[in-house]
Amino acid sequence: MTAADKDTPEPATGISAVNEEIVRTLARLLGETNLTEIEIEHAGLRVRVARQSVAVTATVPAAAPSAPSAVPGVYAVADGPMDPSKHPGVVTSPMVGTAYRSPEPEARPFVDIGSHVKAGETVLIIEAMKTMNQIPAPRSGTVTQILVEDGHPVEFGEPLMIIE
Repeated sequence: MTAADKDTPEPATGISAVNEEIVRTLARLLGETNLTEIEIEHAGLRVRVARQSVAVTATVPAAAPSAPSAVPGVYAVADGPMDPSKHPGVVTSPMVGTAYRSPEPEARPFVDIGSHVKAGETVLIIEAMKTMNQIPAPRSGTVTQILVEDGHPVEFGEPLMIIE
């Protein structure tokens, strides 16, 4: 063994080298900072914690085996509310503008949560360039979520409501 060998740290051997407390700390940081992922690297060991389908990925040098799902209790980070834009009954905004839930101020809204709608029925209005655009229900069903507030701006493709 040479002097250079003593100064070089031993590479980590597998996922057991990952300190579970580090992973938990990173997961807490995700929640506190609203980040979607955090990655750290130290002495050839890289740990990534994310709020996506993969909660933890540990990468070690090629000579060591890798088992990303071997750390118990970390998958709670990936669990969360379903993304409304991926729901099959989502109604999305076809334009940029201001969303209105009723045809005029002080009037009843077109729909409320629990309302039954038919395909083509107006569910809200989006004002764009001083033009009121009626937004029709793309399908028949029951309104289960309204994701926009009356009079607030919306972006193209933004989820507006869910019809199941």
